[in-house]
Amino acid sequence: MKILIIGGGNMGKTYARSLLRAHLVNPEDLMVLERSTEQAEKLRGEKIGVVYTDPAACLNVADLIILAVKPQDSASLFATLRPSTDPQQVYLSIMAGITIETIQRGLGVEKVIRAMPNLPAQIGLGMTSYTASDAVTRIELVLVQNLLNTTGKAIYVDSEHAIDATTAISGSGPAYVLYFMEAMIEAAREMGFNESQAELLVAQTFRGAVELQMKNDLSCAEWIARVSSKGGTTEAAMNTFRATSVFEDIKNGAKAALARAEELGKG
Repeated sequence: MKILIIGGGNMGKTYARSLLRAHLVNPEDLMVLERSTEQAEKLRGEKIGVVYTDPAACLNVADLIILAVKPQDSASLFATLRPSTDPQQVYLSIMAGITIETIQRGLGVEKVIRAMPNLPAQIGLGMTSYTASDAVTRIELVLVQNLLNTTGKAIYVDSEHAIDATTAISGSGPAYVLYFMEAMIEAAREMGFNESQAELLVAQTFRGAVELQMKNDLSCAEWIARVSSKGGTTEAAMNTFRATSVFEDIKNGAKAALARAEELGKG
């Protein structure tokens, strides 16, 4: 199988490296299309496949095409690719908000898989959900799931609404976590810790909390209750969060992200 990744940015390079590392494709069968000649030269130096700048030179020989470009560039990309597309090709899109129907109509193809990965995919700890058009075969779907699993974990969902929801939760989610971490790091500095001490305190706290939650059957609320002794320090912090509606603010932020993802899908 020949795989073409369109877009040599962070996610495009992440998939290229992950596929090669997992031996799912040979280097000579992995192609990267990058419109910037300067970026293309840099990619050639990174040895992550055969790099092209002209779609006519690589699109018609690819079996699976990964669309790893910004959603704002989708219309111009479709216009460029459509003359060279083949109905038998499978298209895997990681463009936020761009629907399967829009991709089918824009490229004149039927086999489209839409996925939403997140930033930790770059270190093999990504979370991706994906769904597919009816024309995609079961074998093709399994192949793509294996591909997505090289960057972390992947789950199949039944609707595109769930893809937009994934965008709001795990796609944008790392920023929410880092925002909370940033506030805790700043609080630690204000309490007298230096920069490196504050960052280590917070990073290790988050890492430990996540591992606790993942390796046990207790819910988040149950863990909070275990940490919070009556009249203690954790309870004082949690009471402040509840009084200032932090919980609701986080939920509302995620809902705003979902609304934006759906808005992008409407063009």
